[in-house]
Amino acid sequence: DVQLVESGGGLVQPGGSLTLSCVASGFAFNTNAMYWVRQAPGKEPERVSTITNGGATYYTDSVRGRFTISRDNAKNTLYLQMNSLRTEDTGVYFCATQWTGTNYRYSGQGTQVTVS
Repeated sequence: DVQLVESGGGLVQPGGSLTLSCVASGFAFNTNAMYWVRQAPGKEPERVSTITNGGATYYTDSVRGRFTISRDNAKNTLYLQMNSLRTEDTGVYFCATQWTGTNYRYSGQGTQVTVS
């Protein structure tokens, strides 16, 4: 079975930093693009960042320059380094994979990030 398990969330003051991790299993991690998606209270999910199987990275405008996505294929682990956190970064952060065009075939349970 595919499993994506996030960790690293928490409560942080504005301007602080957190690093999220996502351990993947049950599929070929190294051949799949991976995503970090967040959902703020009362809002639709938002793709925050993408890393392709080749290591190319993409960010939504609001986090570019503050967040860094990375992956360790040897450890089947995805990371999101978040710096200069803002209150509007608050939400549940999910890692996901296999975007179908309308949804992600697999996603984790999420980890809560609260900036306050």
